[in-house]
Amino acid sequence: MSRILIIEDEKSIAELERDYLEINGYEVDVEHSGDQGLIRALQESYDLIILDVMLPKVDGFEICRKIRSEKNTPIILISSKTEDIDKVRGLGLGADDYMVKPFSPSEMVARVKSHIARYERFLGKQQNEEISLGSLRIDKMSRRVYLNETEVTFTTKEFDLLAFLAANPNRVYSKEQLFDRIWGSDSLGDHNTVAVHIRKVREKIEPDSSNPQYIETIWGAGYRARP
Repeated sequence: MSRILIIEDEKSIAELERDYLEINGYEVDVEHSGDQGLIRALQESYDLIILDVMLPKVDGFEICRKIRSEKNTPIILISSKTEDIDKVRGLGLGADDYMVKPFSPSEMVARVKSHIARYERFLGKQQNEEISLGSLRIDKMSRRVYLNETEVTFTTKEFDLLAFLAANPNRVYSKEQLFDRIWGSDSLGDHNTVAVHIRKVREKIEPDSSNPQYIETIWGAGYRARP
């Protein structure tokens, strides 16, 4: 069940939004002040946040800015203001949508469903673009590697070699197979290039490169990434 946080100081509007969302199968929490809403949004995990612009303590624009600096959770801004400048400001701060009061509760539910579905696709894509191997995190999209969340710099071929092995853990690849896959069968050079690059990768990620934890040598067969 998807969780939604409503931050709205007008109780009648918050209750109407909650009722329609709960009827459609969502779990809903409500906060009526900006400061408490911000604390809850940052400390708890939600699939979407419905955020009023005009709030006591902390306004919706500031809440949106702070949430977006830490999370990618979809945010729908709600306001009675119809001026384009407010819409532009809200979307510029990272809001995913902007609805003007009064609005149809059915339209709100439809937008909520759309944004949650889009966010779930985004999370699935993110997972496909990242590989985790113990304390090692490989971001294929940005071509960056993090060891215990500290970035480690790799050359192009070192990264390609590490990412390929990490994406196929427990499978043994010979030097010939790795050379063909990473450098290409038509490339100049010999298969010892693989051993040289494996050694360089180990020097950067292994606590003890003579006793590797991430990339094992399988004598007489090749190399294998340990999950």
